[in-house]
Amino acid sequence: MVHVVVFAWVFGARLSTGVLLPLLIIGDICAVYWVGKDVLWNYVLRLLPPALIGVVIGWWLLSWLDERTFKPLIGIIILTLTSGQLFRMHRPELLENIPHATWFAWFMGITTGITTMLANAAGPIVALFLLAIALPKMQLVATSAWFFLILNISKVPFSLNLGLIDQTTLLLNLCLAPVVISGLLFGRWIIKKIPQQLFDSLILAFTGLAAVRLIVSAIIEDL
Repeated sequence: MVHVVVFAWVFGARLSTGVLLPLLIIGDICAVYWVGKDVLWNYVLRLLPPALIGVVIGWWLLSWLDERTFKPLIGIIILTLTSGQLFRMHRPELLENIPHATWFAWFMGITTGITTMLANAAGPIVALFLLAIALPKMQLVATSAWFFLILNISKVPFSLNLGLIDQTTLLLNLCLAPVVISGLLFGRWIIKKIPQQLFDSLILAFTGLAAVRLIVSAIIEDL
């Protein structure tokens, strides 16, 4: 969620979604290569159809939302997801009784598709879904990696249609790709050096403040 806010500051909320997408696909490919062997395909296939519907809905919303509307919307989405992630961290037992019902998978899937198309920030939603069905850690990570690789690739034609990906953004992606891979390697190293809960708390605190700043800055610009 941090990268979503940072790129929205630099490129503008709407354009940043297209700039980010190829970089996320590079990260997904690396994640699948490193941890993808533990994937549980039944959960990927269960979540993917509603998520693709959500992508279409998100594409339709992007086609008529302007920057003035989109900027605070990104901030609200990120702030909501940050709150949900905090709730998941501190009260995980409340999710244990969520049934393995079809309606739940479809609700989470459509929400994932809309959120990932609008803001590339659906990771917490998928984490909530996979946590609710109590997947072991490595299977959760692998299933999430494969799911987002497929979903992000499916978003490319829609981003091209909206003009969010072009030769300029792809050239920038080419320059940033080595940094993404370096960041993944650094992340694998640093996560072993500090407590997981402290790391998550610091990232979520920064993300929440950044989202608030994005919303406030949009309000100030309208005044």
